[in-house]
Amino acid sequence: MEKWTYPVIAVILLFTVGYALGTLATPRVVYKTKTVPQVVVKPMKDSNITYSTMYVPAVDQTSEGVITAITVGASKGTGQTLTNIDRILFWVDTQQSILTSRAVAQNITGLNLDEYDLIYTITANASVIEGPSAGAAITITTISALWNRTLNPNVTITGLIRPDGSIGPAGGITEKARSAEANNMTLFLVPKGTLKSDGTEREKSCRQLDGSEYCEVVYVPKKTDGIEGINIEVREVENISEALEYFMGE
Repeated sequence: MEKWTYPVIAVILLFTVGYALGTLATPRVVYKTKTVPQVVVKPMKDSNITYSTMYVPAVDQTSEGVITAITVGASKGTGQTLTNIDRILFWVDTQQSILTSRAVAQNITGLNLDEYDLIYTITANASVIEGPSAGAAITITTISALWNRTLNPNVTITGLIRPDGSIGPAGGITEKARSAEANNMTLFLVPKGTLKSDGTEREKSCRQLDGSEYCEVVYVPKKTDGIEGINIEVREVENISEALEYFMGE
């Protein structure tokens, strides 16, 4: 064997042993595909969160009455407002309703909501629903969650919420009453003045402010003879405090 053969063999052995030892000493890296969590449609149950749910009649894009489920979860926190609206296109209107509802709930409960987180989950068997008339229901459900009180499941309500706690007009009263009746509810609360008419008609009101145009949708009562063909009991309420008596009263 040639003299130069031994050094070559020695180098090869050293390289092989070094590579083997290095491979064993280096931790293996395992790559995993990151899974993006899906949106939770139903509220997740948590022992630190109190939940309240109300089933509210609404009108969809075809003017048919549908039932909307509004669930509010309340917990100690940092004043966050979280929303989970399932496949429903009324975000802009509902966002304002939620903000107003939160402020009214704070006034009525006397709680500092900067110290609470609120989770709003809204689901319905529809793709488009008008949002403002859910304001009163959202407010009452928020209060119920904060107080950890159960709402009467046989009672429901429609009407927009104003910052002072009063309840404003809502559209589609007849369709909503029929939907509530079909879902075995026994009492339907409506804004004051509703029973003097057969629902309301939708009007858009715009104004100029600081060079920008601001518009809002208002409902004006129709001057007719009232609601007909409805067997469910319908009562008028003027504000949230009055409505709470029907939902939480003994």
